[in-house]
Amino acid sequence: MRVLLTGHQGYLGTVAASGLASAGHLVTGLDSGLFADCVLGPAPVDPPGLRVDLRDVTADQLAGFDAVVHFAALSNDPLGSLVPALTHEINHRASTRLARLARDAGVSRFLYASTCSVYGAGGSELVNEDAPVKPVTPYAESKVRVEDDLWRLADDGFSPTALRNATAFGFSPRLRADIVLNNLVGHAVLTGTVRVLSDGTPWRPLVHAEDIASAVVAILAAPRSAVHARAFNVGTEKNNRTVAQIAEAVLGAVPGAQLLITGETGPDPRSYRVDFSRLRNAVPGFTARWSIPVGAADLVEAYRVYGLTQHEFDRRFTRLARLTHRAAAGELGEDLRPIGSLAGSERA
Repeated sequence: MRVLLTGHQGYLGTVAASGLASAGHLVTGLDSGLFADCVLGPAPVDPPGLRVDLRDVTADQLAGFDAVVHFAALSNDPLGSLVPALTHEINHRASTRLARLARDAGVSRFLYASTCSVYGAGGSELVNEDAPVKPVTPYAESKVRVEDDLWRLADDGFSPTALRNATAFGFSPRLRADIVLNNLVGHAVLTGTVRVLSDGTPWRPLVHAEDIASAVVAILAAPRSAVHARAFNVGTEKNNRTVAQIAEAVLGAVPGAQLLITGETGPDPRSYRVDFSRLRNAVPGFTARWSIPVGAADLVEAYRVYGLTQHEFDRRFTRLARLTHRAAAGELGEDLRPIGSLAGSERA
């Protein structure tokens, strides 16, 4: 397939681009480059790319593609809560606009990166895709709204699928340090302390970045009838863990580290355990392979081999800090568009 991958220079998109190319797809990226330089270790080899803001995509740029895989977004809860209006502009309205343009351009498959955080205060019982959604942040709410819009756009020629990804973890050449396992491992390696700011009790389902990429490849290969206008939780039940249990896995990967549960942020209303059986049953070609302990050990090795520093951890690989720095340097406008012109097409 000819695949357009949005957010190909992000944490997940970089891994997905490699997975799609390895599966034989002809990949073109689309990214505004906000986090293109957030690289730890050797620079990744990107596919050819369009340097364009998601809000400015045109129908002509979507013509000729068989599928769009849509990862580009303002991608975490703290950032979404800081700028909720922009979160809805980019994550909701621009995403729905992209899907509509793709349908009108003749794109037949549209894979949307949603999130398990749509379940919000889901409690301790396993929730599946038929459970009521209870988003508690602007980020999660924006994802729910896009899913609703996608089902309305679905027709005989346009087949959308929503991937409700569990909380991602694991190494990517373009790193993020502000997601739970990556963050806890970083603190352990750099300071010797596994520092948990909540009380440690919330449930989180986790999934490795490579497993998300594998799910994308498997869904594109699946019969249309199996995935048309459906949402799928992406992950594995074995990675449903409390934050305290995730921290214990980090202690196992960093001998000598100490656990500190501060509770300073108070109880976290985001707590949910997730059932992932629908994807396994509908798309037998997919299996989530990465466990939390193995992923933690892999991160420890990468952080040490590639020389992660405290400054990079705090500033370069934390989304909110990175955008704040770029805005203060005059590189971004208030609307988070890069200052200066973006080339319509370039070798990314």
